[in-house]
Amino acid sequence: MKFEDLKMLETDMPNGVQAILDFKDYELSIVKNDVSYGGKQGLYEIAVFKNAGMVELPGITQEGDSVKGFLSPEEVNGIITKMKTITGVEPVQI
Repeated sequence: MKFEDLKMLETDMPNGVQAILDFKDYELSIVKNDVSYGGKQGLYEIAVFKNAGMVELPGITQEGDSVKGFLSPEEVNGIITKMKTITGVEPVQI
């Protein structure tokens, strides 16, 4: 799956769009909204979740920070590819 394959769903609170990818043990949330890092510039923010809680994932997010923002669609593609490598799972959009 690539960024271009995502169906971005509209969100109301905050106003924007979101897609969630299921990697079995992990979920990757991709958002662009009024309050996300880079949203006002048309860029995306990601967060990784495990067991319904936001987590750090080495290679994806930085230590001490579970959110990564100001990402272009190409950078989100790179994160999706890294998540596939880390998990060994082809994601499914949920």
